Amino acid sequence: MPETTRIVINTGPILALIAGLGDLSILNKLYEQVLVPAEVCDEILAGGKSGFGIQQFNKASWLKKRKIKQIIPHFLSNTLDLGEASVIQLALSEKIDIVCIDETVGRRIARLNGLKLTGSIGILIRAQKSGLIADLDSILQRMRKNGIWVSNKVTNLALRQSKEK
Repeated sequence: MPETTRIVINTGPILALIAGLGDLSILNKLYEQVLVPAEVCDEILAGGKSGFGIQQFNKASWLKKRKIKQIIPHFLSNTLDLGEASVIQLALSEKIDIVCIDETVGRRIARLNGLKLTGSIGILIRAQKSGLIADLDSILQRMRKNGIWVSNKVTNLALRQSKEK
């Protein structure tokens, strides 16, 4: 896992962490600063059909929730959804070297822009290696139970990396 004090995070990982852990406090323990672009804030606060995660997101007052939307270059906006594009653009404009994105295309574009990556599973593995969580398998099961899709391949890889399997 890349070591950093600042990270920009996308909607998917925020919701996945809430699904698995019940809140976002793990981010506050792992990073000095967690930035959330205005576009990602809007996606989360829109809440989908169930409003999942809104309460936990609002409770995380230590998140650096941006209020001003990013000016997204066409090469990002034509390739990615608004949340992923804003995460990459904010990281580039603020010279933050790591982003947290779960989606494959977003990860590929982030790499092409010279950014380091983690995702919700990477954060959980880092938290476990730091002694902040004990049972990764239970957290992954809760994520699935709460509607977050995690493939068997990714689950098995995560458990091997965390030495639970």
